[in-house]
Amino acid sequence: MRTIAIAPTFEAWQVAARALLRDGVPPPDVAWAATVSAPEAGLSPVPLTVARVPRQFIELARRAAGAAEPERWQILYAVLWRLVHENHALLEVGDDPQVRQLFALAAPAPAKLVVPAGADLGGLREAALRCTGCELYRAATQTVFGHGPADARIVLVGEQPGDQEDRKGAPFVGPAGEVLDRALGEVGIDRERLYVTNAVKHFKFVTRGRRRIHQTPRGAEITACRPWLEAELALIRPETLVCLGATACRALLGPDFRLMKERGRIFSTRWAPRTIATLHPSAVLRGEDDAAQARLYRILIGDLRLVASG
Repeated sequence: MRTIAIAPTFEAWQVAARALLRDGVPPPDVAWAATVSAPEAGLSPVPLTVARVPRQFIELARRAAGAAEPERWQILYAVLWRLVHENHALLEVGDDPQVRQLFALAAPAPAKLVVPAGADLGGLREAALRCTGCELYRAATQTVFGHGPADARIVLVGEQPGDQEDRKGAPFVGPAGEVLDRALGEVGIDRERLYVTNAVKHFKFVTRGRRRIHQTPRGAEITACRPWLEAELALIRPETLVCLGATACRALLGPDFRLMKERGRIFSTRWAPRTIATLHPSAVLRGEDDAAQARLYRILIGDLRLVASG
């Protein structure tokens, strides 16, 4: 066991972690100890070159270093080791326990406490208005929480709010919502009896002139928002869960789920006894021509018929 005493700063941890990586010391063989002013125990001051890691990890590590939890150094080094030795895309694995610990440490302090225990949907919705768990809240107009009855038998989960949803504060009220409403009507599902929500509750976009252009949420943003989605599903306990699009699948079914390969079949998950993945309605709108849009719409309709048959 190697004991490393460091000043409680990101820079001190970084020097220590680089030396440990250089020496090939795995996380279980390191005991971290914080000290106010002592130099890093037994470490070379010479800058060290190690394998590159995603810039996102550096940003997260800087924020996590400012947390109060004493285990933060061990968690940081464990994730760093795995990024270098196991999976360079580890931060995209939202279900990984150590990745979730890292994001929790890196979240602003108010965000850690914002999901209230024991709250009903109204309480969750009110608390979500104050969420600062990732950077998306800074540019978005507002939090767009789920909408629908608490006893809904069917829950639909999309990706994130769009431009119109961000302005109006409700999910699926823009062009994709119009496609969804038309499809639900064709298969005989009453939207008013559904609970509709998104994996990410703030609109992510880039500005081009006067337009706000949708951007796909990153794994970090999906993970940061996941506690809200989990809380919604835990309260509603739907009979049928519908994942609309790749981001919803990634959030709930894991990064290895392949939408176009596995869509259209019903299976059981811990979220609902009947779970199905299908296209996001916006995919229909992105079809390259009328024929492509019609084909994609038929896929969506076919999958929603399976939902209606339950």
